[in-house]
Amino acid sequence: MNKKYIRFLYLFIDIFLIFLSFYLPYALRYNKSLFLKETPYYKEYILLFFLWTILIIYFFHTNNLYSTDRSLTIFREVFKVSKCIFFSSVISGLLIFFLQLKIFSRFVFVLAILLLIFNLSFFRILKRLYIRYRILRGYYNINVLIIGATKEGINLAEQIKLNPYLGLKIVGFLDNQKSSDYCGYRILGKLEDLERILEEYFIDEVYIAKSLDKRSVLDIVNITTEKRKGLKILIDNFGLSFINAKVSYIGFVPVLEYFDIGLHGTDRFIKRFLDIVISSILLFVLLPLFIVIAILIKMDSKGPVFYISKRCGRKKRLFNLYKFRSMIADADKYRGELLKYSDTKGIFKMKNDPRITKVGRFLRRYSLDELPQLINVLKGDMSLVGPRPFLLEEVENLETWQLKSLNIKPGI
Repeated sequence: MNKKYIRFLYLFIDIFLIFLSFYLPYALRYNKSLFLKETPYYKEYILLFFLWTILIIYFFHTNNLYSTDRSLTIFREVFKVSKCIFFSSVISGLLIFFLQLKIFSRFVFVLAILLLIFNLSFFRILKRLYIRYRILRGYYNINVLIIGATKEGINLAEQIKLNPYLGLKIVGFLDNQKSSDYCGYRILGKLEDLERILEEYFIDEVYIAKSLDKRSVLDIVNITTEKRKGLKILIDNFGLSFINAKVSYIGFVPVLEYFDIGLHGTDRFIKRFLDIVISSILLFVLLPLFIVIAILIKMDSKGPVFYISKRCGRKKRLFNLYKFRSMIADADKYRGELLKYSDTKGIFKMKNDPRITKVGRFLRRYSLDELPQLINVLKGDMSLVGPRPFLLEEVENLETWQLKSLNIKPGI
């Protein structure tokens, strides 16, 4: 079945289980049975349950819970589900408080949380056990090629063997120094043979298990991306920064998984819809905090409450980024003088920047200065999740491979 339809199936099941988790506490609280005879305050409950559902789906989406990551253990997946339910419940609780929904029963709220954790976790446990059963019977196997017949590469291969539920089948190794079989594994060729080997042996995923120069790694990235193959890299071997990457585990071996973030069609619509709903809710809930911060900024130093700077968005489109002002007024005038004290090259960053105000230092410590970017999310300039928005001068200094981050909207 197509991955797109599988995600929709997971979403449909989640919505049903979420409905069940809300329905049961409400029915038991006001009817003492599973059948609704009376429906007091049903409009208020439907509104909150709808917003709560949106929050849960959003957190599940951003935590990749609508796909089956084979490297994820059952315990870690249940933990991710519980974490998402917790954060969505906290925001829902704040909504109840600020909207003064005194009719909302604590019994319904607490029982709904417990049922959400149980139902959504139990579904994923069953799903993962079924998939593991199918994998052990030979279905959904993934052909793996390891680059580097090294100690780390062999250790990775052994961990793959010790975790058969991952469904990974080691086809062989590529190595420029070795040409015969190594530790019982086939050496299929050298690094320059990668493109041919991918096609000839129907490789699905490539693992880099040896130190390579930056150019070689980027060549591998380009080939695997063009051929639509998965690419994972043993973390210990590289100091490279991959923008579109996440950490996963093969047994006890940590690997960096490179992937392209590309949203199309329905996925993009859903992401935009969730951005609008979540940012609107947060702006409403956080309005009192915005007012307090604005007063503190005006009391601390002269100048506007908000700092507005030009940033590059998706496909280099310029937009105004909003932040709470954390520096003295006209701080940009002194930026040129401080460039030589920057802690990093290419991107200006200074730990003890003298332009930062007392209130600004507090705001930055807890990332409160970033909150107005919710306005950018609501406007469509940014998304809740995405890479850091670059300044125009920073974009001009980016290397070609780093420009890929401009294919997606920046995020908070």
